[in-house]
Amino acid sequence: MAGGDLILTVLAARLTADIQSQVDALIVQFGLQEKSTQRLADGSLQQNKCIDCIEYRLVGEVDIEAVRNAALVLSETLSVDIVVQANTRDHVQPRLVCFDMDSTLIKAEVIDELARRHGVGDEVAEVTERAMRGELDFKASFRERMSKLEGLDESVLAEIAEELPLMEGVERLMVNLKHLGFRTAILSGGFTYFARHLQEKLGFDEIHANELIIENGKVTGEVSEPIVDAERKAELLESIAQREGFTLGQTIAVGDGANDLKMLAKAGMGIAFRAKPLVRAQARQAISTSGLDGVLYLLGYHQQDLTP
Repeated sequence: MAGGDLILTVLAARLTADIQSQVDALIVQFGLQEKSTQRLADGSLQQNKCIDCIEYRLVGEVDIEAVRNAALVLSETLSVDIVVQANTRDHVQPRLVCFDMDSTLIKAEVIDELARRHGVGDEVAEVTERAMRGELDFKASFRERMSKLEGLDESVLAEIAEELPLMEGVERLMVNLKHLGFRTAILSGGFTYFARHLQEKLGFDEIHANELIIENGKVTGEVSEPIVDAERKAELLESIAQREGFTLGQTIAVGDGANDLKMLAKAGMGIAFRAKPLVRAQARQAISTSGLDGVLYLLGYHQQDLTP
């Protein structure tokens, strides 16, 4: 894809002179011209974490994928986030944000936590890791993992729900998205029980996940069909946007696993968040070091416009 107007956003706890110098060198390497530079965050404390952010508006006839790939390599070298996107802000206003849940909104894979409490933690965690890296078919591996949960006591679900560790920045992100009028949804290959818990806690407008089948107070090892897999997530994003009267260009998707790739590709902005290498490489945008509230800066908001 040939470039035109680009936006390059740099996020870190502190943007040193060396980091800025290497970003400037990247811009020069591709022959891009700076139209403007804006400091969106000044390194001050936001929810117990410092956020420093500079946004560059650039112009030049370049291969945007080549710029993105070079930015990703430099991001990993410097341990910062350097995110490149086509500048569509002047004529497209994002309205819908769809999130994966496990390892995106929360710092856990719920199915692994359930398995650990049921005494089959190691074998289930290994399958989960391979599935998220894209090495296994999601539906088949999901059914295999579910079968190992047969007989788990229903009371364990409530205990785990109360203990779920939230991802850094998610509370600040959700407060601001609600204030700014975004519609938000959880599209998860996990379970509705836990998605509903997050909905009540953080205010998501809607949730779509897998419904655990429970009989006589015990998990049966099965879920209701259809299973929410990669294809279903992409379908849901499109159907929600259509129902709400949004174009796909007005949608944002955020996720970490291989089963999020189709959703990330379908959305106007697809953000791989602290993602597996395969996902980070294929997504158009990636955040790996900042918290989830880094999404706000990719949308161009200044810290003065946001709730701390």
